[in-house]
Formats: sequence, C-alpha cells, structure tokens
Amino acid sequence: MYFVKASDDASIAVYDYNPKGKKTVFLVHGWPLSHLMYEYQLEMLLSCGYRVVSVDLRGFGNSDVPAYGYSYDQMADDIYRVICALRLNRFVLVGFSMGGAVVLRYMRKYQCYGVERLILLAAAAPCWTRREGFPYGLTREYVNGLIRQACTDRPRLAWEFSHEQLFASCQSEQIKDWFGDIALSASGIGTVQAAISLRDEDGRNDLEAVNVPTVIIHGKKDVVVSSQLVEYQHMEIAGSRLFQLENSGHGIVYDELERFNDLFLLAVEGEE
Repeated sequence: MYFVKASDDASIAVYDYNPKGKKTVFLVHGWPLSHLMYEYQLEMLLSCGYRVVSVDLRGFGNSDVPAYGYSYDQMADDIYRVICALRLNRFVLVGFSMGGAVVLRYMRKYQCYGVERLILLAAAAPCWTRREGFPYGLTREYVNGLIRQACTDRPRLAWEFSHEQLFASCQSEQIKDWFGDIALSASGIGTVQAAISLRDEDGRNDLEAVNVPTVIIHGKKDVVVSSQLVEYQHMEIAGSRLFQLENSGHGIVYDELERFNDLFLLAVEGEE
C-alpha cells in the first residue's frame, strides 16, 4: 500500500498487485466499504496474470478523512490522480455501487482517459434517488433515514447493511459479519458525506460520455439498486451489455460467487 495525494492534499490509499501483469484491472469499491470487498476477485485475477489496482475512496479504508470533498467530481479526480501517478493506460475500470457512479463521472470528466473497458457492478447510477424526470431509485426520505442512522447509530447501520440488505442468497454469519466490519471501518464523516452525495448527485449526463465497451452486471434480487436503474444505464450507454444474476442481491461480488467470478472474468477479458 502507498498513498497518492489528491488535489486538496488528502492521501488516497492505493494497492498495486502484480505491477508487471499482462493487463491492469482497476477496482473501485462502493459505499460504505473499502478495497477489501474485492478479496474474492483479487485472487482470481492475479492467478490469471492480471495487474490489479484498487483504492480506498476518501473517508474509507486507509485513506485520509477530510472534512469535505465527497462529491463525485472530487472522487473522480482522486481516481484520475491515481491513474496518472501509476501511468495506467488501456486498463479495465470496475466500479461497484457508489463506485460505479464515481467511475461514470470519471468517464465524463476525463473523456474516458486510459480506459479500454468499463464494468459496472450494481452501480448506483445515474441517480440513486428519485427526482423530477427520473422516477427510479430510492426515495430521498429513505436515504435521509440512512444518513440519520449514520449520524446516531453507525454500528447498527453497518449491521443492517451487511445482514439484511446486501445478500439475497443464504450466506454464513461470518461473511455477513466480515462485510459489516468493513463497513464499520469506514469513517463516520466519509459514511455520512458520501451518503449525502449518493442522495443528491445527478449523473444522467455521465452515461452518454461512455465510449468504450461496457458490461453491466446486476443481481435481480438487489434491494439497494433496482433493476430499473440498471436497465436505464443499459439504455443510455451505447453498445453496453447487461447481465443479471437471478439469485443475487446487492452483494453481487459474493452472493453467487462462482457464477459471478466466471462472468466477471469473461467481462474483463472481453469475451462475455
């Protein structure tokens, strides 16, 4: 692990595995997790000879916790700084949940710089909440409740996220506890401020900026990101391909682990 300085001098934690690998896969986590959520994809990618780069978004994992700066624009800029620092080019960019919305903002703000393929995993995009002209997603009232809970009982929020909202298939208590521990390892500031961005950001203009092959993977039983959202992404991203796993919820990277990893590897290789 090392750190890359953001434009506001915050330190972003970067993890670079197998730097001499045949191709780079850049993994961006979701709210309120960290790079650790990709543990069961990391080993697979490394065994196939890939270089894997992942980050902890600001306020999460081992990255700095600035008081402000949790907009999608800022987090997309953080990703750009990492890409430039590592001189990445022709890489596969992957974003899960909020990370999916952030990488879409990166694609628009930086004209898809360096990206060869894009993979969106249960992406909370373009808008996580309903608004005028966009009837999809969660209600603002529901997300306001999450924000209030993050401000008053964040351990309970992490427990409910990992035990009640993340998975559709039966998972061990230990796995659910582990995801809860990752969620609780986030800072309170990052958890709250990123949730505010999830509530308020509008990324509808981001989708049309994507001009690389794009794969969208989603769990049909996801209660956090609806099928309507991913169908909208599929409709608005030219040439994108949508795959839905029948028995997966929001925790798509683990719910049907073997099926997901098989599909994910094909998407990385462009053979889906």
